[in-house]
Amino acid sequence: MRDLPLPRPSEIRLVVTDMDGTLLDPAGEVPDGLWPLLARMHDAGIAFVPASGRQHATIAASFPSDTTPGHDELVIIAENGTLVTRGGVEISSETLPDDAVASAVHAVRGLGSRRNGGAVLAGKRGAYVERGDQDFVDHIRTYYRRLEVVGDLLAVDDEVLKVAVYDDLDSATGTLPALVHLRPAHQVVVSSPHWIDVMPLGVDKGRGLRRLQAELSITPAQTMVFGDYLNDVEMLDAADWSYAMAGAHPDVLARARYTAPSNAEHGVVQVLAAMLDA
Repeated sequence: MRDLPLPRPSEIRLVVTDMDGTLLDPAGEVPDGLWPLLARMHDAGIAFVPASGRQHATIAASFPSDTTPGHDELVIIAENGTLVTRGGVEISSETLPDDAVASAVHAVRGLGSRRNGGAVLAGKRGAYVERGDQDFVDHIRTYYRRLEVVGDLLAVDDEVLKVAVYDDLDSATGTLPALVHLRPAHQVVVSSPHWIDVMPLGVDKGRGLRRLQAELSITPAQTMVFGDYLNDVEMLDAADWSYAMAGAHPDVLARARYTAPSNAEHGVVQVLAAMLDA
């Protein structure tokens, strides 16, 4: 930390962090050390933004009003940038056309039980799965707080932000080949070793962040970003102060300007504390 380049607090107006593998510890919890830093950032006029592939409702539940200063204005970049809100009010959203949804669902159904996974329809009102065994549902609910088991994903009446596909083995080598036919008309992103997201073309966390920067009149030079996986790279590009977590995907480490301690070491908290003390 002593040699890690850091901005002065007066130079920063926006801090954006990925959740899994970045802010959250290995147990999937927000480090206790973050809460006093949020108060300090709020007092300094620095907006804090969680940005994740997780569902909006799931992210919001991690930042309750009693521990999150400025909660009424909290900005959330959810579902890998397909939905951005401020104080619970939508700033921007992107949805998948019905034919792309159907093609992705049919492709995952075609995999059967070979990957021990399943498709999640991520809608604006909630998330939906066809696979109803309790272990699978409990695991998916970690990321999708509002979750419903349905008989037919293609009969769901909701605006679909993305189709997320869980693969218990390895998403890049297992499920990805079944979905690449959706490129280049749509985005097919490996968002973790076990997840692939099918999203509208051109949508990612970086695009969501740039829209937010424009909304708030904040520049990349005034922005800090933290990430660890491939769905974070465009977001890192939108900030002059970009930090990959130690142990991040090699492509992310190459893309970020700096490397922060790992999430197991509460690296985001360490860097923010050092920045506020600078």
